[in-house]
Amino acid sequence: MQSIIDFFQFLLNSEEIIRTGGLITITLIIYAENGLFFGFFLPGDYLLFLAGIFCGTKILAVSIWLLMGCVLGAAVLGSLTGYASGRFFGENIETRKDSFFFKKEYITNTRKYFEKYGSQTLVIARFLPVIRTFAPILAGITNMNFYNFMLYNVLGGIIWTLTLVGGGYYLGERYPWIIDFVPYVIVFFLGITTFTVIKGYRNARKEF
Repeated sequence: MQSIIDFFQFLLNSEEIIRTGGLITITLIIYAENGLFFGFFLPGDYLLFLAGIFCGTKILAVSIWLLMGCVLGAAVLGSLTGYASGRFFGENIETRKDSFFFKKEYITNTRKYFEKYGSQTLVIARFLPVIRTFAPILAGITNMNFYNFMLYNVLGGIIWTLTLVGGGYYLGERYPWIIDFVPYVIVFFLGITTFTVIKGYRNARKEF
């Protein structure tokens, strides 16, 4: 039991993931978090930002272009996997019973974003935890045009990667002392993430 707890603690610890797991683990987590319904709880935004910082300070010894390429590829392929699962297993997903890894409200709240923003939701969702995971799945369930889906999938992935990984790399390279404040960076992102999700859900419920 303790080993399972330790494993989940590792998955939720972005700094530990980067230091011990390296590029491969980062890539796999981003892939899962961007389209596999059981990956919604994994770190996304602050994992990428910290990966950029660690790359900029050379703690993560890989090229920034390789890092961004892997992240972008994982994000796009993860969302594509989510789209395919929604397209082919949509009925099973929508009728699935609530569990720790899945709640029907995730689909409901994501649907509200689609009703308001349309296909642009796939770009906006990149910066919204949980919604980021379920947006491509719902796109598949609703049979969104594949080429339209891929356009926004790739566009959203590029913006997300450049903003977070690129921003983290810039700060890490220009201000290497920022590595001493990693815990505060994580707390900041957790605060922003929590605020964004709560505000988004409340606004969605008021408007619909």
